[in-house]
Amino acid sequence: MLSFNAGLRVHLALGATDMRKGFDGLAAQVQTVLQADPFSGHLFLFRGKRGDLLKALWWDGQGLVLLAKRLEKGRFIWPTIAREGVVMLTTAQLAMLLEGLDWRTPTPSWKPEIAV
Repeated sequence: MLSFNAGLRVHLALGATDMRKGFDGLAAQVQTVLQADPFSGHLFLFRGKRGDLLKALWWDGQGLVLLAKRLEKGRFIWPTIAREGVVMLTTAQLAMLLEGLDWRTPTPSWKPEIAV
């Protein structure tokens, strides 16, 4: 089971990321594009072009952990800034993001179907 401490720093990598990248490719992107240390214990989040796939890279003290989540409905809400860089999130905003909610204003990114 994963457990993150309350002081966890969450970084969103702006722009679209090639979702074929694994441990080494994402760690290199953290170092070169985000100018950060992938072994810092911070959580780094990456999103693909379509917006339904999210990858997270995290150093747990023993090794790198690579997590992936794909939404069946909706999209992960990402800042609409045209440049590359990073945005910091709180753990509460991270929880909303992982559920497919707009972390800026908590609304779903998809409308549930109403059964009649």
